[in-house]
Amino acid sequence: MRQLPLPIQPPADEGFDALVVGRNDHAVQHLRSLLPGTGAATPVYLWGDAGSGKTRLLRALAAQHRARGGRVGWFDATDAAPWTLDEGWSLVIVDRCEALDAARQQAAFALFVEAGTQGVQWAAAGRLPPIDLPVREDLRTRLGWGHVFALQPLAEAETRAALRREADARGILLPDEVIAHLLTHFERDMAHLMALLDRLDGFSLAEKRQITVPLLRKMLAEETPAS
Repeated sequence: MRQLPLPIQPPADEGFDALVVGRNDHAVQHLRSLLPGTGAATPVYLWGDAGSGKTRLLRALAAQHRARGGRVGWFDATDAAPWTLDEGWSLVIVDRCEALDAARQQAAFALFVEAGTQGVQWAAAGRLPPIDLPVREDLRTRLGWGHVFALQPLAEAETRAALRREADARGILLPDEVIAHLLTHFERDMAHLMALLDRLDGFSLAEKRQITVPLLRKMLAEETPAS
């Protein structure tokens, strides 16, 4: 019987300093400027394909606020409505705007209006630019009237650097040949690659073996149901 490892690995650093920015330096510089205690700046909306780093940048923004004593409200398209603005929040985040249904569109719109009235910073993200979002017109207009940044995926060298940095932050020894295999055989979606890396780390601990390409193949084979 395989021994299951305890979740003792420290969480990865979610701040801006741990990011591989790539071609998204303008977006990152702007997000870094949004500090708690300075009043609400113009709303921000990030968009890009899956794996372009939208949620990761929002997490970095939230971490920055918390590190400076701010409080953050985070809402995802799957969170049950109603959404209530908590007194004392310095930042409100709404993620996956392209997936908001009618009830959550209403919740997001009301939250946007209340946050603006209370001077709370607003940031949101989705896979589509505001003009193409399948949401009600008043919400679409508000998501698009502030700073809108189209995020660009990382180049191959940047993706390698990001994988290396995330592995180092988790205390994972990730050989170059494993990184090459991941980039050759899987989509370069950072969210997917990070989830795969975490599963591989747990599998290596359970197997009591170092991470190698054969170990990765064994994990994937055991995860695939027999036909």
